[in-house]
Amino acid sequence: MGDTTIDDGTERPILGIVGVGYVGLTTGACLAHLGFEVVCGDVDADRVSELNEGRIPIFEDGLSDLVAEGIANGRLSFVLGGAEVARRASIVFLCVPTPQDEDGSADLSYIEAAAAEIGPLLAPGSIVVNKSTVPVGSARVVEAVIRRGDVSVVSNPEFLREGTAVRDFLHPDRVVVGSSDRAAAHRVAELYRSLDTEILVTDASSSETIKYAANGFLAMKISFVNAVAAMCEAVGADVADVVEGIGSDRRIGREFLRPGPGWGGSCFPKDSHALVHVAASHGYDFSMMRGVIAVNDEQRERMVRKVQRATGGDDLSGVRIGVLGLTFKAGTDDLRDSPSIAIIGRLRQLGATVIGYDPTTCEGVSAARGRQLDGIELASHVDDAIRDADVVVLLTEWPEFRSLDPRRVASLMRGRSVVDTRNLLDPASFRSAGLHYDGVGRPQ
Repeated sequence: MGDTTIDDGTERPILGIVGVGYVGLTTGACLAHLGFEVVCGDVDADRVSELNEGRIPIFEDGLSDLVAEGIANGRLSFVLGGAEVARRASIVFLCVPTPQDEDGSADLSYIEAAAAEIGPLLAPGSIVVNKSTVPVGSARVVEAVIRRGDVSVVSNPEFLREGTAVRDFLHPDRVVVGSSDRAAAHRVAELYRSLDTEILVTDASSSETIKYAANGFLAMKISFVNAVAAMCEAVGADVADVVEGIGSDRRIGREFLRPGPGWGGSCFPKDSHALVHVAASHGYDFSMMRGVIAVNDEQRERMVRKVQRATGGDDLSGVRIGVLGLTFKAGTDDLRDSPSIAIIGRLRQLGATVIGYDPTTCEGVSAARGRQLDGIELASHVDDAIRDADVVVLLTEWPEFRSLDPRRVASLMRGRSVVDTRNLLDPASFRSAGLHYDGVGRPQ
């Protein structure tokens, strides 16, 4: 076991995935699409059963089609646990959770447990690949758990954006592979040979650092533009023009220079805090990154203050707020560390009643997502969130909100204020409908 021969006579390794959450499922489906036989294991029996029937648990553009394609052509299968994966595959990707502890460090217990399960069952010459986002030094941790000189450990971080994960995997900016065993690193790099991209092969520590540093830099760009937006409001400038001016500089670029309610999701918060923690544990105070995090926390509070100003007081008791968008960004159903959920939490603490609408929740929610939405009255249609609201707050940049009819919004609302934290709406048209429009970094 461990290798398979494809139609052109080329021998290819059988690939394994341990953990079929967001990263694991995308990785497995995309590798099957590239022509590899992929077996995916997970500890959740219900999830395995659903996946074998082609039903996927996450909202991700194009992923359902790839899973269905892989199952239909026999290249993609799902099994319970990691043992069968280790018996069949010669290259196994670990895609298990690495939750963050309170001090910013990553909890490696899941990855250690997965390594311990598969280690004794791997064939000699096998490779274990850390695909989960893990702290610097994690490759050595996995090596210590497996304790086999005939099995190599490779770091291959993912750079998948939720909402565009399939496209990001199949058309990446780069592929990063790192290991102390260069031959093993090149074997993993070879899996991506058909992709039109740069492949960087380095040591494991550099590979692990690249992932954290990349996300930290992107978070810094968002915090920077949010701070600039606050300055624009103070001096009367328009952040849209300012961003156009600085983004046209090729050294800076326009990506990640859109002001908003702050960054969130499963990666930026965790990785930013991890950068600070890793640096501190090695004697360096990463004060710049701490500042980036502080600006992000303050940005969420600034959005709360906008709502307070719109109602004319700090106390929001009895105020009905219609919220448009609950996920941390458009194109995903992920609520993890969503700025929207955090801001709603603060509004409710101040006494407000919140009616929220999001395209991913109008069909109903799972028990897990329901806990994240606890205390929010969910609307099944955007009109239901707006109706009788004292303030309407746009928190997620779903495209459907861009086409809102200002006059219809005005006719449904009880109040007159719209707070657009994504600068998605046209200020002039909303003001001409008799509404008070407040964006981020936009002139009043």
